[in-house]
Amino acid sequence: MKFSLKDRLRYRFERYLNKGGASIFVSLFAVFMVLFIVIVGVRLLIVYFADPGLDPDYNGTSDDVWRTWLQMTDPGNMNQDNKMSIWLKVSTILAGIVGVIILSMLIAFITTSLEKVLYNFRKGRGVVIEDEHTLILGWNERVVDIIRELIIANESEKEACVVILSAEDKELMDDLIAKRLPDSKTTRIITTTGDYANINELKRVNTKEAKSVILLANCSESAPLETKIASDVQSVKSIMGIMSIQEGDNQIPIITEIFTEEKRQLIEFFENEHIIALDSWDIMGKLLVQTSLTSGLEMVYNEMLSFDGCEVYFYKADWSGVTFGELPYHFKDGIPLGLYNDQDGMRLRPEADYSLSDQDEVIILAEDDSTIHFETSKEIRPSSLKLINKRLGQSQRKVLILGWHNVAEIYIREAADYLSDGSKFDILFKEPDENLKNKINEIEKGYPDFKINLTNADPLKLGTLMKQDPFEYDNIIILSQSIEEQMPDKIDSDTLIILLWLRKIKKSIEQSKTKIITQVLNSENQEIITQTDVDDFIISNKLITMILAQLSEEPRIKMLYDDLFSEDGSEIYVKPVNLYIDQFPVVLKFADIIGLVAQRDEVCLGFRKGSQQKNSNANFGVRLNLPKTESIILEEEDYLVVLSEDEL
Repeated sequence: MKFSLKDRLRYRFERYLNKGGASIFVSLFAVFMVLFIVIVGVRLLIVYFADPGLDPDYNGTSDDVWRTWLQMTDPGNMNQDNKMSIWLKVSTILAGIVGVIILSMLIAFITTSLEKVLYNFRKGRGVVIEDEHTLILGWNERVVDIIRELIIANESEKEACVVILSAEDKELMDDLIAKRLPDSKTTRIITTTGDYANINELKRVNTKEAKSVILLANCSESAPLETKIASDVQSVKSIMGIMSIQEGDNQIPIITEIFTEEKRQLIEFFENEHIIALDSWDIMGKLLVQTSLTSGLEMVYNEMLSFDGCEVYFYKADWSGVTFGELPYHFKDGIPLGLYNDQDGMRLRPEADYSLSDQDEVIILAEDDSTIHFETSKEIRPSSLKLINKRLGQSQRKVLILGWHNVAEIYIREAADYLSDGSKFDILFKEPDENLKNKINEIEKGYPDFKINLTNADPLKLGTLMKQDPFEYDNIIILSQSIEEQMPDKIDSDTLIILLWLRKIKKSIEQSKTKIITQVLNSENQEIITQTDVDDFIISNKLITMILAQLSEEPRIKMLYDDLFSEDGSEIYVKPVNLYIDQFPVVLKFADIIGLVAQRDEVCLGFRKGSQQKNSNANFGVRLNLPKTESIILEEEDYLVVLSEDEL
């Protein structure tokens, strides 16, 4: 096909303009200069051939050039030719009209370009010149809690930085962070808008120099499967982008939320120890089971996982052959949980007679890394106490589940390792669809030793709850009242209504040992929830965000979480103190309690005062890592917080 010269010129001109703003500006300026030269030429021809009447102040050709320039750039200068002839005024009018048109186009272009520049500034589109920063990719309801934890973690640093790259509007991110976190202390928080799966955007936030990366899911667990798969795909693409920036050799800790097992397996193909994919709701299901067995576990984890309290550290020293059983008494601050070395990996609760080598690092619960110091001689010597070694048996439980969430399926699966055959699960849900009915049927077939019933009923109504006799159950677990994805505050509002109804029903009952356990999504609702006499609550987002934040600071802690949240590993329990001693009240030093618990191959982390279980100001009675010389009055309703193989 043949094209005319006109078509070819037009095509080339379009391609030139498509190069961007600079080409448009150059084109407009070139047109302006060409027209300026043409009009000057016309003016000079008029002066030369038409012999017009000239202004007495006229100074020749240079005056024509200057006057034309002034008239084109500012039409107000056309009055300079008032005394010129009519022919010369024609060129003056032409200069004014052309100048108005071309300059208006130039001014409009400059204004638009400036607005674009300012828009990009407001949207955070500039290059982020930071290093050793914590990079958060994505945005969801956990962001604020993650930043809050990082601010606490960075308090000991003179200057720290958190950079957030997400598809959210920068102004919205800045406003929410300023509202929820008015004091960021020593941490600078930088937000920027962009596609965090795009390699150029990752380069723009200097990902290669980041200290760690927290990669958030862009939907909630309540989202449809297709949405969750899309979120996982986005996360995998982002990981590949981060690796590509480092030429395939990733050295940056990447902590990510992945919903589907398939995508977690895909990430394992990278064979990179720095990439950690969390199944957050599997962890929550495990915590629900443990919390339903013994009260106070949420407070224990809240203390351990937060930077604002006791934390887990890796500590190395010249051990001088000390055994693990003697190790706790060589620390003024700190409770050893286990050991780590490159050859054997991590071991929680090793044998008491294990002699530490120079390669061993101690996994220790302490107030701060600055307070950990190994003393070659014992700080305190515990008293020798006799252990009664009473054991709990697996119990048969009746559990009432109000609402439904995928975490409930994980809860039932995990409960199979803790509860005896014949345990009953009654599920109340308003107008369950066929998908939920089929899901419950599958669970029933998978766990034939449990009795699992689904009832079409609305837990938000008082009559429904009263008809169910909720306080005849051992545990009441409150979950989301809708299968569809909802905002955390809406779910928490439904939870609060149910809690208020349960409190009303409980007033008419003389005595009940029923535990009420609820899932709180928004950590800011914690104080409201505690006013309802709930026995335990799991602040889902807060616990998971604390895990994400801790892993970004120390990725090796993932090994500890894997053990704590697995079926076969060591776990944390809040056990009745009458399993260890049988005379009450008794006054013991904390070091004595550590030695007593060690006789059961357990590690004592602290205790829970039974009389303060409802006191939020006293952390619901939970205290961890007490001074080893502190004397404690133990009563029969008290509990010990221990690291143990099982709950028995």
